[in-house]
Amino acid sequence: MPELQRLRPDHAPALLAFERENRTYFAASVPDRGDAYFTDFAALHTARLAEQAAGICHFHLLVDADGEVLGRFNLVDVADGSADLGFRVAEKATRRGLATATVLHLCTLAATDYGLTTLRAAAALDNTGSRTVLTRAGFAPTGEEVQLSGRPGLYYARSTAGTA
Repeated sequence: MPELQRLRPDHAPALLAFERENRTYFAASVPDRGDAYFTDFAALHTARLAEQAAGICHFHLLVDADGEVLGRFNLVDVADGSADLGFRVAEKATRRGLATATVLHLCTLAATDYGLTTLRAAAALDNTGSRTVLTRAGFAPTGEEVQLSGRPGLYYARSTAGTA
């Protein structure tokens, strides 16, 4: 069974491989990270670890028994008991319930380990997979619209009450 792990320095090679292998797949449903992300990956990874150490963000990887990254699950912009959830799962790991199970687990961590009471997420209207995961994990549309790389989307939110 894959394990959700807090981002560490030694995750860098596997995380970069995950992003490279899935770049085209991700770009079909979420904003592309751009070439600079891959060129400057080492510095960006170090910056993410610093943000995490400062408590601004909480980054997690879903890792299989061989150390391969199957997904990223992040809580960003932590402030006043809330954070924004972002996630992406490798193409080969989709349609197995991993994303929903991991988002539910992260909601529990958000409440118990990080003291968060509200989580928010955004998904493009044409990103059926992410919208389904959010709904199954107890998120509800807020009615607030958003543009994600020029694509219309909606914000979702959920309370972490009762998940601890």
